[in-house]
Amino acid sequence: MRLFTLALMAMWLAASSCIDAETHRFMPEKFYNTYSFAHPPALRIKPGDRVVTKTIDAAGTDWNGKSVASGPNPQIGPFYVEGAEPGDVLVVTLERLETNRAMAYSSSLLAPYAVDPGAIAARVDREAKRLTWTIDRARGVARLDQADVQPGGLELPLRPMLGCVGVAPARKEAISTAAPGAFGGNMDYASMGAGVKLMLPVNEPGALLFLGDGHARQGEGEVAGTGLETSLDVEFSVELVKKKAIGWPRLETGTHVMVLGSARPLLEAFQHATTELQRWLMADYGLTERGAQALMGQATEYEIANVVDPNFTVVAKIRKALLPRR
Repeated sequence: MRLFTLALMAMWLAASSCIDAETHRFMPEKFYNTYSFAHPPALRIKPGDRVVTKTIDAAGTDWNGKSVASGPNPQIGPFYVEGAEPGDVLVVTLERLETNRAMAYSSSLLAPYAVDPGAIAARVDREAKRLTWTIDRARGVARLDQADVQPGGLELPLRPMLGCVGVAPARKEAISTAAPGAFGGNMDYASMGAGVKLMLPVNEPGALLFLGDGHARQGEGEVAGTGLETSLDVEFSVELVKKKAIGWPRLETGTHVMVLGSARPLLEAFQHATTELQRWLMADYGLTERGAQALMGQATEYEIANVVDPNFTVVAKIRKALLPRR
């Protein structure tokens, strides 16, 4: 009965917020290389609001090919969410992500942590070349035409995603936009694309939401140190869950619930993600401590989101079809 009442309340709150929801068109003019409470809000928004905006690439180049900021990963925002208080959860839904220019760049060497040390020593070509990819939105592909890299070229489907989504960290810290953490940040998860709901802990009044580091696509692990770095058109909306503290970013898709844990070494990131997933199952799905562990032992899936940032990121996830009904 309690779960049913909570569900009705959630539906009522969602409907109420939609009545007064606004769509904001925000053109960024200032960019930041740290996640921090000290940056002044660029825009104030309310739960239920949608924002239509643009992000620039990881090196600071915009949708017109103009350099407007310096790297790493210059962020737009911060967006101040009315009513957000420490101890709440900010829910960010990525409604739409689309490439908005005809080129992307990438690195071309596997990152040091991605391969055996002997493989690095055995490299014949060690030059750190930046590659330029052509984006064909009409065909939905990115193409590399550099015969010195690969005769005949390479062609891959577009899969736009954001490398960075984060809020102001706890304890008044200022953290580089190169790093991920409990606040979100540079998690570089290949599935951070349109349709996902990202849940972040609120550490400061207004949450102070930042976004950036658009990729036309990226392989899991970001093992070459970049995705296909480009600028994006972005639409997102926000909601709040009041008085529900979480320890690490949570993500929900049409098929999975998941947690993103970040740390170095990789094992610690794995442990953060696993621990937070157990807490989520117990808090929201009615599982006992031992029941959650029993389910996770047979149903948990893992992905490595990145092994190139100052902290590595691991994703622990479970299919919704295997979860008890809420």
